[in-house]
Amino acid sequence: MKAAVLAVMLLGLPLVGSSLVGHPLARYFEFPPRTHYVQHAGFSWVAFFLIAAFTLCWVVPLLLQAFRTWRRGERREPALHPFPWWGWAGLAFGGMNWLVAWTRLPWCEPIQVHTFSPLWLAYILVINALTYQRTGRCMMLERPRFFLMLFPVSATFWWFFEYLNRFVQNWYYVGTNLTATEYFWAATLPFATVLPAVLGTQEWLRSFPLLEGSFASFHPIRFRHPRLAAVVVLSISGLGLAGIGVWPDFLFPLLWVSPVLILVSLQALRGERHILSDVATGDWRLVVSAALASLLCGFFWEMWNFHSLNKWIYSVPYVHRFLLFEMPLLGFAGYLPFGLECAALGGTVAGVVVEDELQPESVSVSLG
Repeated sequence: MKAAVLAVMLLGLPLVGSSLVGHPLARYFEFPPRTHYVQHAGFSWVAFFLIAAFTLCWVVPLLLQAFRTWRRGERREPALHPFPWWGWAGLAFGGMNWLVAWTRLPWCEPIQVHTFSPLWLAYILVINALTYQRTGRCMMLERPRFFLMLFPVSATFWWFFEYLNRFVQNWYYVGTNLTATEYFWAATLPFATVLPAVLGTQEWLRSFPLLEGSFASFHPIRFRHPRLAAVVVLSISGLGLAGIGVWPDFLFPLLWVSPVLILVSLQALRGERHILSDVATGDWRLVVSAALASLLCGFFWEMWNFHSLNKWIYSVPYVHRFLLFEMPLLGFAGYLPFGLECAALGGTVAGVVVEDELQPESVSVSLG
């Protein structure tokens, strides 16, 4: 029931908002998406500074906390293991595909459409190898069923954000012309690498004592009336998601913020643990590692996209200036809440895998 309510809200609310103002709904289902129907506002220093200030209000205290921990030197690095052979293979495979992706030799063009997926498969191999080097374990080896399940879930997950982007049109794909079938597969394969990359990076980051020591006991955020707070947050985030099709220039940041707030609110109303549960006790490790992992992956996404044959470009209202690769500098702030969504979905997948793995054992115990 919770999954059905969540799906209806996330998929239906933007359509409800757009239909109320008379926008033709057919344009949101154009495939492949080619029509540019959102005319974005130009750059605004006021909006730039407001969004930058809001982002820094969250980021600066976390950076200061990490700096204080680093100054105290209260950290103990784990004993390193040998870097595995498959990590070296990933580095070689990634370097080869990076070279092919960024060259414009005629013989490379037929395969350049498909270089993004190999690049990210190589990244996933390498980040798991780095985790193994630091801890002697990694999700790819220790939790293979969970690891493999992330790929199809990830493809569906990012197609959802492609759907939300139809209402705000903050990014567009350019390059070669593809048929609907070609576009589906050319997009789905790299989409499938998103969750394994972000969650693998998060696992690697959590192997660093600096991160663990800095945020295991930080400032708690509690609500005196948590159910009332969940209702308020659910209402505001739901209205915001409905509004992205009505006011795409003003509400485009909610494309990244509203889904995780809706999910957290529904889980809180049901009394379930959620991505922000530990913050109430001052434990920010999950939140910080997820956001930082997404931001780090975002750097590589944008870098590898920059000179690829098939690529995306941005059109972000009010803040489209100071580009790093194709991304406006403040656009990287969107990766922070996106990391929380990745971690939340990863936790759901992990729960399904664990329940599935434990079921035979529980049955045998009950029979015994």
